Amino acid sequence: MTVDSSMSSGYCSLEEELEDCFFTAKTTFFRNVQSKHPSKNVCKPAEEATQRPPTLQEIKQKIDSYNTREKNCLGMKLSEDGTYTGFIKVHLKLRRPVTVPAGIRPQSIYDAIKEVDLAATTDKRTSFYLPLDAIKQLHISSTTTVSEVIQGLLKKFMVVDNPQKFALFKRIHKDGQVLFQKLSVADCPLYLRLLAGPDNDVLSFVLKENETGEVEWDAFSIPELQNFLTILEKEEQDKIQQVQKKYDKFRQKLKEALRECQGKPG
Repeated sequence: MTVDSSMSSGYCSLEEELEDCFFTAKTTFFRNVQSKHPSKNVCKPAEEATQRPPTLQEIKQKIDSYNTREKNCLGMKLSEDGTYTGFIKVHLKLRRPVTVPAGIRPQSIYDAIKEVDLAATTDKRTSFYLPLDAIKQLHISSTTTVSEVIQGLLKKFMVVDNPQKFALFKRIHKDGQVLFQKLSVADCPLYLRLLAGPDNDVLSFVLKENETGEVEWDAFSIPELQNFLTILEKEEQDKIQQVQKKYDKFRQKLKEALRECQGKPG
């Protein structure tokens, strides 16, 4: 799936429950200094680019309004310094296998609290598919960036792939279509959640492969490339079977039509 970054609106249209809280806003996920130059692969609507930062009073009003509409006890909390914490859900839509350490035990609650890096305990690697359409619920702060969200998700699953291989998208409904927009690594998802409100049908977040156009094959390991070949062969066979079934049905209908015509007098 390739996102066309040449569209002036920055959006693309695509066809298209596990819940876990794996880090909180009080962990070591700190906000990076935002670059003065936005990523060239990200097109933002003009109205977003010209918006002034909200005042503390405006943030408080938005949070109060958000919490009155939130029905699952997942409201936002405002701190005295003007930052706030809350929850977002990230849908995982990864089509390719990911690389993980081989032969180690699953992460425990103790490991999560103490931030033990289990991936660093072995050099053995293997690849597997993350559950498609799984959902992870994250507790983050208003200063948590997209880059930190991606790194946190990879750490949760002990994925050792380069975080730059992945991108976070926001998914919205507009004019009867489902639209995706790639977020900058410096964007703050919780602020976008606050502006959109708690309804996930209005706005949701999706983790996908970072499609920038030309594939940099050198960035992948040998096991990953072998898995890609396996995937392509399976997809090829699936497509062949689909085409064969399609034309088998056409052939059957044509034969039935011929028999009916031959059975009619004159």
